[in-house]
Amino acid sequence: MTFESLGLSADLLKTVTEEGYTTPTPVQAAAIPLVLAGRDVLAAAQTGTGKTAAFTLPILDRLRPQANTSFSPARHPVRALILVPTRELAMQVDESVRTYGRTVPLRSTVVYGGIPMDPQIKALRAGVEILVATPGRLLDLVGQKVANLGQVEILVLDEADRMLDMGFLPDIQRIIELLPKRRQNLMFSATFSDDIRRLSGTILRDPETVEVAPRNTTVEGIRQLVYPVDRDRKEALLAHLIRSGDLHQVLVFTRTKLAASRLASRLDRDGIDAVAIHSDRSQPERTRALEGFKTGTIRVLVATDVAARGLDIEDLPVVVNFELPWNPQDYIHRIGRTGRAGALGEAISLVCIDEVDLLRGVQRMLKHAIPWTVAEGFVPDRDTEPRPLGMRSGHARVTQEHHAHRKPVRRRTGAGTGGAR
Repeated sequence: MTFESLGLSADLLKTVTEEGYTTPTPVQAAAIPLVLAGRDVLAAAQTGTGKTAAFTLPILDRLRPQANTSFSPARHPVRALILVPTRELAMQVDESVRTYGRTVPLRSTVVYGGIPMDPQIKALRAGVEILVATPGRLLDLVGQKVANLGQVEILVLDEADRMLDMGFLPDIQRIIELLPKRRQNLMFSATFSDDIRRLSGTILRDPETVEVAPRNTTVEGIRQLVYPVDRDRKEALLAHLIRSGDLHQVLVFTRTKLAASRLASRLDRDGIDAVAIHSDRSQPERTRALEGFKTGTIRVLVATDVAARGLDIEDLPVVVNFELPWNPQDYIHRIGRTGRAGALGEAISLVCIDEVDLLRGVQRMLKHAIPWTVAEGFVPDRDTEPRPLGMRSGHARVTQEHHAHRKPVRRRTGAGTGGAR
């Protein structure tokens, strides 16, 4: 199948070709014709499958103005609203809209928290037709009476499962109340959890379902490996694996912001260029860290699940679970950062005695055991007694981190090698 067969207009096809893409990914091949036809869509696609282009391209095609149409903010209000859970994902979706829409006379902008609101207010007042937003900042702007959602024709919920994990459901419901009843709805999620199906039932009308990855399975081409290790030797083992394997561009996951900052500092002191990325870091700091990681000046990026969701890094070779996640489903999201678009990837988990139950939960979800090996010099002490990790759920953890960087604002005034990416 080719992009030409999907029904996109000639100038968008030309742009896709200029970006170096010739063959649509499965989610693009399935979703683009449905979106062009005006259907509501519920799509399950894991990271790295090209899902952003699956809704960006047909939205640009559907909203393109007629020739010689004049532009004014009043005549061209927000017509497409794309809701995303994180700042990083918001920036990447906005970049995709701008890249593929460079020949389409539509204005777009992106709004998210962590930066001053004034430039975003100015952009909205100038008039935009495609708005990419995180829910919290969007509601802040609605409260400032600069974001009018009364003429939205297309609503997209991207990474819907993560938005639910982060506690955004009340914000999403509030935003939907501000939208016209008649509109097209598109929901993209890594998996079709029961919560996602319940949410889709309240938003989507007679949707077409697109599922390009089996439920609760990992991406093909990822070599998974567990290293048993004593809890106080994890940092030494990680440094050993990075040096002995000459690993570069290593994405490392921890459960908490404190653990991420501590690990990055210790690796840095040990001569391995590392930086932490989490919600306590400012947006410029996060952007610099990500750019340094992409260009190779930073060897290791240590991240929490919240901060890493939405990161789009091509050809990421290795993901390390320094700490296993509370929620087994987050294991899928984490290791899905590698092995993209047919490339081979490696997912390493450093597991101490305290995390045995978390590992069992992951393996039950995968329905198979993950192979393991013991690194030379790091044989764990068999007599070590496990310590409790705490009772916080993955949802509570994620929600706690998300709200930590948001200032309290009361908004209840009545008025957050394959296909294209």
